[in-house]
Amino acid sequence: MTQVTDHGGGVRSIRVPIPDNPLGHTLVYLVDTDAGPVLVDTGWDDPASWDTLTEGITGCGTSVTEIHGVVITHHHPDHHGLSGRVREASGAWIAMHAADAAIVRRTRETRPEGWFAYMAAKLTASGAPEDHVAPLREAPGALRRPSTLPGFSPALPDREIVPGELLPLPARRLRAVWTPGHTPGHVCLHLEEAHPDRLPGNGRLFSGDHLLPRITPHIGLYEDPDTHGRPPYTGGVEGLAEIADPLGDYLDSLERVGRLGPAEVLPAHQHVFTDAPSRVAELLTHHEERLTGLLALLSVPLTPWQLAERMEWNRPWADIPYGSRNIAVSEAEAHIRRLVKLGRAEAVPGSDPVTYAAV
Repeated sequence: MTQVTDHGGGVRSIRVPIPDNPLGHTLVYLVDTDAGPVLVDTGWDDPASWDTLTEGITGCGTSVTEIHGVVITHHHPDHHGLSGRVREASGAWIAMHAADAAIVRRTRETRPEGWFAYMAAKLTASGAPEDHVAPLREAPGALRRPSTLPGFSPALPDREIVPGELLPLPARRLRAVWTPGHTPGHVCLHLEEAHPDRLPGNGRLFSGDHLLPRITPHIGLYEDPDTHGRPPYTGGVEGLAEIADPLGDYLDSLERVGRLGPAEVLPAHQHVFTDAPSRVAELLTHHEERLTGLLALLSVPLTPWQLAERMEWNRPWADIPYGSRNIAVSEAEAHIRRLVKLGRAEAVPGSDPVTYAAV
């Protein structure tokens, strides 16, 4: 059954399923404007997800053919996946931050073999064992076809979300807030209008994956197949460091969002919640504790892979699936990058693959 929730003030959400994913669904928001309805994110590119999205839009009293625009919080396929189909059905524009739009362009231009080669080189540099890397070197032919790989042919956005500016939505005040960390171009969207139930605070915030009520978003290194294991590409986007520090970006972005003090947060997963400053404080504390714990592990030199094996996850390392291990190693690398940037850890000279140790 399609699940549509009316949040008042011309804002509704649609629970769009993510196939075979523990998150379960993406909350796609439909915002009424004087030019027609606008979507915040679209959900995963899957037939069942498309059916749920279109049925949900109908349940909101309109049609997918009437969609005026699509605002994307970030480029991941559970958010941007159906954008192209929405545009084909309606002629809607698609807006995205320049940093994530650059990733979309490079993804479309890079053959899947390039991504497999990049991941193999990256994991080898992190200290991954050869039996883990080997499947990437010998990826089956079927997996090399972009049509079978979610996110390998994402829709090109045709408008840019400019941080700090209001989006061109007639009769609405929706301001873009750049919140890099989960991706380099992640944005939150601040609806600068009184809460329909007059809750205390400063409007409402569409938070994407940046601020969630019960889980922390994945923070890994920004990926780019052109780097082949070298420091990640920054795309020349103003504000990104020469060598990106995604966790540092995320922590800075959290503090920026906390200062907004929205009355209510409308995230892309789980459920709507209030008291954003308290949730921000919890996440800042969580990451500081995690960094402190990792420093203790780095009392002896470890590769990023070895560190990931020793970190606390939601299950033992032996039970973590293949793909999730890749994500875990990227998260370990992001935490190492933050510790190095803070001067609390450093690479061990001459180590190959590189190991890191606490200072």
